[in-house]
Amino acid sequence: MSSRRAARSTRLVLAAAAVTALAATATACGPDDTTGAGASQASSAGSGENEGSAKDGSSSGSGSNSGGTGGKSDSGSGAEAGAGKGGDGKKDGYGQSCGTNDVSLTLTSESQAGGYYLVTAKAKSGITCYLDVNTPSVSFGSGAEGVASPVGQGGEDPIKLGGSAVAYTGISPKSTDADGGVEFNSVIVALTEDDSNPAELKLPEPATVDKPIVTNWSTNSAETVPVIP
Repeated sequence: MSSRRAARSTRLVLAAAAVTALAATATACGPDDTTGAGASQASSAGSGENEGSAKDGSSSGSGSNSGGTGGKSDSGSGAEAGAGKGGDGKKDGYGQSCGTNDVSLTLTSESQAGGYYLVTAKAKSGITCYLDVNTPSVSFGSGAEGVASPVGQGGEDPIKLGGSAVAYTGISPKSTDADGGVEFNSVIVALTEDDSNPAELKLPEPATVDKPIVTNWSTNSAETVPVIP
């Protein structure tokens, strides 16, 4: 009998402890309290995030503004410096000597003076330059016998190229009356003797070459018909 009462008392104590625990839990984490706690935590977290965002945004904005200002300033300074570096206050692509790669060269076959080639030079889009060397360097092949001799006809010095402006030069592949010569399918044209980017122009048909000659550049094509000296 005593053992049964002891067991029952133990069960009652355990049950009471369980109820007390449940009540404490309900009191601490009731619906209202849970919502309040969650809101409080969310508010606190949001406040932290907002504060962090504000700090980050402020910092980021400052960096962006200072970077933007710096970029604009550098860009402007660079452009001004670039314009001044040339010594003539002109931008890149303007006012320099023409290199062969600055111009487009076209070749046509003409029948005057026993037949010659008219070469037209035009500055590429966006480029303005000067033909500082009045006579182009012209050769058929790489041998000395294929180098064209200047005849000193026509030309202004220097000639400005840009937009629709063009210049002409005339090339005669043969200045002798003798038979024979060497045939070539193309001619090499450079604006200066030391130009590292000469242009190779294909001929309409193979030409017999013997002591070729070349005129000066001119803005008037009629002045560039090669005349044998």
